[in-house]
Amino acid sequence: MNSPKYKRVLLKISGEALAGEQKRGLDFDVLDSVAKGVKNAVCMGVEIGIVVGGGNFWRGQKDGAERMERTRADHMGMLATTINALALADVMEKNGIEVRVQTGIDMTKIAEPYIRLRAMRHLEKGRVVIFACGTGNPFFSTDTAAALRAAEISADAILLAKNIDGVYDSDPRKNPEAKKFDRISYKEVLARGLAVMDSTAIALAMDNGLPVLVFAIEDPENISRVLQGENIGTVVED
Repeated sequence: MNSPKYKRVLLKISGEALAGEQKRGLDFDVLDSVAKGVKNAVCMGVEIGIVVGGGNFWRGQKDGAERMERTRADHMGMLATTINALALADVMEKNGIEVRVQTGIDMTKIAEPYIRLRAMRHLEKGRVVIFACGTGNPFFSTDTAAALRAAEISADAILLAKNIDGVYDSDPRKNPEAKKFDRISYKEVLARGLAVMDSTAIALAMDNGLPVLVFAIEDPENISRVLQGENIGTVVED
């Protein structure tokens, strides 16, 4: 196995990816697959933080729409990410991975509060840290949380695990002629309005010089491949 290109990374996994083909809830085969991919990376000596989304249970802005107050709807979304974080942590432990869950809002009965230095100490000890509740604030997505936590823990890159295998100029599920990019700049992503991460997250990654590596989560080996520098998805950078 080749040496990893990155020493410390932030892996962002959407809630929809954890739902698998059923689109809602949790697919434990997918969770187990992710855990095995993360374990391979840990065995390579890579320090891994993970931010999970919650869209497989609740998307604040979308599901609340105009029927709920936005802040409350977003708080419900934070709870959804915590469900995913606890489920993923449980599966990881069953795979022999030492893991900690930290939440952006206090839930001390079930997880640690997010404390940057404590998170970094866990990473240095070879533990995987799963960050739940996004940034802990409404109006900010878990994409933005991924960019923020990556900057805070001094990650070398953001690994964006999705249901599609990279960044395209249009939705490949709707347009069979969609063109996939091997590399694309932050500014072009913003200018084209491409659905990689939301604009706040991309701007934060750009301001902190964090490359975003977009790839398909379907194959758990893709995590190791990306970490070794294989060109299997799309790299977003300057």
